[in-house]
Amino acid sequence: AALLWGTILLACSCGPGPPSVGAAPLLAATYVLDDANGLGREFDGIGAVSGGGGSGSAGAAVPATSRLLVNYQEPYRSQILDYLFKPNFGASLHILKVEIGGDAQSTDGTEPSHMHYENDENYFRGYEWWLMKEAKKRNPKIKLIGLPWAFPGWIGKGENWPYDYPDITAYYIISWILGAKQYHDLDIDYIGIWNERAFSSKYIKLLRYTLDKHGLEQVRIIASDRLWEPISFVMMIDSELHGVVDVIGAHYPGTKTVQNAILTGKKLWSSEDYSTFNNDVGAGCWARILNQNYVNGNMTSTIAWNLVASYYEELPFGRCGLMTAQEPWSGHYKVESPIWITAHTTQFTQPGWSYLQVDGHLEGGGSFVALTDGLGNLTIIIETMSHNHSKCIRPPLPNFNVIPQRATFYLRGSFYMVETLQVWHSRLDFESGSSSLFQQLHPLQVWRGRFSLDLNVDEVYTLTTLKTGRKCGYPEPPPPQPFPSVYNDDFNIRNPPFSEAPNFADQTGVFEYFVNASDPGDHVFTLRQVVVQRPITWVSDADQTISVIGNFKWVNMTVTCDIYIEKPRDGGVFIAGRVDNGGIYVRHSKGVFFWVFADGTYRVTGDLAGKEILMKGLAGVRDNAWHTLTLNIQGTSASGLLNGYPLWENVTVSSPGNGWAALGTRSFEFAQFDNFHIE
Repeated sequence: AALLWGTILLACSCGPGPPSVGAAPLLAATYVLDDANGLGREFDGIGAVSGGGGSGSAGAAVPATSRLLVNYQEPYRSQILDYLFKPNFGASLHILKVEIGGDAQSTDGTEPSHMHYENDENYFRGYEWWLMKEAKKRNPKIKLIGLPWAFPGWIGKGENWPYDYPDITAYYIISWILGAKQYHDLDIDYIGIWNERAFSSKYIKLLRYTLDKHGLEQVRIIASDRLWEPISFVMMIDSELHGVVDVIGAHYPGTKTVQNAILTGKKLWSSEDYSTFNNDVGAGCWARILNQNYVNGNMTSTIAWNLVASYYEELPFGRCGLMTAQEPWSGHYKVESPIWITAHTTQFTQPGWSYLQVDGHLEGGGSFVALTDGLGNLTIIIETMSHNHSKCIRPPLPNFNVIPQRATFYLRGSFYMVETLQVWHSRLDFESGSSSLFQQLHPLQVWRGRFSLDLNVDEVYTLTTLKTGRKCGYPEPPPPQPFPSVYNDDFNIRNPPFSEAPNFADQTGVFEYFVNASDPGDHVFTLRQVVVQRPITWVSDADQTISVIGNFKWVNMTVTCDIYIEKPRDGGVFIAGRVDNGGIYVRHSKGVFFWVFADGTYRVTGDLAGKEILMKGLAGVRDNAWHTLTLNIQGTSASGLLNGYPLWENVTVSSPGNGWAALGTRSFEFAQFDNFHIE
């Protein structure tokens, strides 16, 4: 009877029933869930990162990972945001972590800083403000984290280092937090130090002091968004540092922590994880680490990079988001399986709940966690992901085995009176490819505090007292379409909702809408490159600035653009086609680059660095005047026009054979662009 009561009667074909007579008996094991002796660590929530070069499709990925998202038309843009943030709808995220833009490359693009220059403050650049407000609109309780990947150059006074003048760096970061509140009514909950780079104890202490001085005592500090060490060790020997760091955040910890981190007594988070292609293997990776980061590593929050793949797919780490939205021009997006894996945890827990004290390893492989709100509610999440179906991008995953098994749970303490559990189930099917995701099954009857469950491989179960779970959806979005083969932008927009023009993905430098008040009329509204000093970089930004656009598969194209060099003598600008690289690899971009310089010369090069010269000569272009450049690439031949007249032709181009269109400048210098046209 106990077994009968305890097994879900699977009316739908969602998993195995009881083993048939004569079949090999399943491995059977029992597990006890009890709160009589107190609870485990407090749960801090599941989240995702926009930025870090990541979410670049909303305008760019958030950091630059959400680049293309903002350009979606309604209703599709709101639908995507609902799948990410709306409670009891889809991923129902508890935490949103954003890049504090630093004008530099952060993986898939550059995000603009709120202070390009020392005397400059603008809290309406980029798309992270908009994204945080949209998240808060849907879930007022969502937690917000800010973290810099890079910093504007003035902070280092010429050095590629943010800690020589820690008071300036702290002032810069606090300005961002205060601006979030003043201009957008956003309360930032947590602030980080410097993504995956060195920390300075002196700076962290000064940051805490400066936060408190500005009435921001409630903002918590996470350090150091890299590895568990050396931050944990330094906190153990420096009591003042220990006093100001609230959370130790590690990246890609492989579900493991270190002794020093535990000994600090601090909250431990996997503050960046996942970063895996968002197919079913990515979903398996995500399901496994969401549980095992706590089971193996005591981590009470896991944050995915990245939120939504909203950047050109051929940029680094294409489609490493919880869902995909990289086609604002068509309206197409895809709710990938990691969204529904997230829901298994997020829809049935909240920050402030507590984990139960239990060893969550299943005898037959896999894991479980149990959480309670302390008010009688109980949520159990079980995953049985196999090794080959749950590999994350990093670190390497040691071998392990998972087999079908029967798990019997005994509910003790305040849970003994639970009579029914709601059941949500996912099965990742790698044979037929027809996975079943986040399906509600019949409720499970608990008999005298006991129930049993037959678990197959590559499954996720949520068993919960909560009845609020929902698998929501919208009608299918429009079908995918390539980037339009004829594209124009005259940048004539009086009050743009965003500071950057749609679909341009900045890869070094920042290109912003600009109002040219002194212009007689033709070029009042332009696109301007505004970063004039090399930033404190996170990766190797190019020495030139560049923004890419279009379809990476393009072969033959004509690119036309009006250009305006602002820097006398050695200023210069380019337009380009077949550009083959961006993101962290932007320095190595090849393509066909047509340059004109303020000294009256021109060049055609096969690379952004300008080392591979295909043609050069005199053009007669000068600074502070408008000129029109046209680049035509057909097959293995390229030609260029200046102001509508041929300037060079029959230049042989062999590789690359395809790539984006682009525009940019010779150095970190002001320059303007207008009437951009691609065919």
